[in-house]
Amino acid sequence: MAGRFLKAFEPIARFLPEVRPPERKVGLNEKLIWTALALVIYLIMGEIPLYGIGRGGVDPFMYLRVIFASRRGTLLELGIGPIVTAGLILQLLAGARMIECDFSNPEDRGLFTTANKTFSLIFVGVQALAYIVGGAYGALDLRSSVIIFSELFVAGMILILLDELIQKGWGIGSGISLFIVAGVAQNLFWEIFAPLPAGDGKLYGFIPALAQTLMNGDSIISIILRAGNLPSLIGLIATVAVFMIVIYCQGVRVEIPISAARYRGFRGRYPIRLLYVSNLPVIFASSFFANIYIWSQVIWSRFNRDNSNFLLNLLGQFTVDSRGQMIPSGGLVYYVISPRSLSDVAAHPLRAAVYAALMLSFCAVFSITWLQVGGLDPGTVAKQLVDAGMQIPGYRRSRRPIQSLLQRYIPPVAVLGGIIVGLIAAMSDFFGVYGTGTGILLSVSILYQYYEALMREQISEMYPALRSLLR
Repeated sequence: MAGRFLKAFEPIARFLPEVRPPERKVGLNEKLIWTALALVIYLIMGEIPLYGIGRGGVDPFMYLRVIFASRRGTLLELGIGPIVTAGLILQLLAGARMIECDFSNPEDRGLFTTANKTFSLIFVGVQALAYIVGGAYGALDLRSSVIIFSELFVAGMILILLDELIQKGWGIGSGISLFIVAGVAQNLFWEIFAPLPAGDGKLYGFIPALAQTLMNGDSIISIILRAGNLPSLIGLIATVAVFMIVIYCQGVRVEIPISAARYRGFRGRYPIRLLYVSNLPVIFASSFFANIYIWSQVIWSRFNRDNSNFLLNLLGQFTVDSRGQMIPSGGLVYYVISPRSLSDVAAHPLRAAVYAALMLSFCAVFSITWLQVGGLDPGTVAKQLVDAGMQIPGYRRSRRPIQSLLQRYIPPVAVLGGIIVGLIAAMSDFFGVYGTGTGILLSVSILYQYYEALMREQISEMYPALRSLLR
């Protein structure tokens, strides 16, 4: 039964907007249509500017846009940040057993979803206020502030419903993953092909900059490592390398033989992938770091602009450059924002080392947490195998011996996988990969998940008897 905390959200459920799950089996083609529709709505929202706000100028949250799937000055200003933050908090509370929730109970899952949606809407409002009060849009009068807040709140609610639409069975995967991939693809295209002028006298995109360099007879060295963290040859090589490394890691797995108790001769293998918890640890860690950056910036701009408050300095210190951009210069926020090039790493080695250590540590912790919260722990997997009529040859067909075997593999592999994705994300940023290291890692992992989901959908349509096992 649900605990007291989740029961408190029961009266709220009737007032929240909701996407009802399908009452019939939704075919693969229909799921693809709904998924594409959600993506189109997301892309359109990214082109609609906020009232009275320009999209140009310095973007203080430029490197966080990939994580939040957001776009500056548009209805996607907040992106999925509030949804991820709300989910992160609730999942950590559930994983730490601070709130009671039985994820095998449909009633508890429903209340947990209601709590998640409620917290998401709260964080939409709170982050919208933080952007307005923190001066992200400059000085605003009351009327403009109310209009912008309303726009951001409604846009946040639409993203929540789009994510719910896909997750409840109308689409494939999750809205959060879909929007992240779309944002990364846009960033990659921009950094490779953007024909706009950049600060080093060349065009911004790498391909136009390369063509300009060759046509002008300039030295190729000028685009090997460009100043100002602009797209460079090293960044392009690193981007391709990260793609290959993540694809390779996706294929590394430990396979445990299984067989069907009811159908003799049916044998298979249960894969425990190296990236067992996929990209979730780096999403949670990056979202946590991003929230530290946002709130430390808001607090600094309102209460500590002269960096004179000792306690607030521990959270974050900033300096304002000639363009009016706030640059982290000390405190915790200084170490949770990655250096974005090899020259930055060489200039700030301590910052790079601390950032990498924090990223790896948080990814490992979130991996262990997600085993319990996401139903991926050995006990839950053993129960699923037994309920699906499967057994491991040489072991009794009961939960306990199967759980004992899975316990040897799943927790160590999950921690190792979390450390690896954290290391890839950190090192990728150091080499200045296009779309950020976290973005590339997330996009490859998400595309791999979509591939697996599409294969499961096709197999379940061809062989309905295997549908329960594929779930």
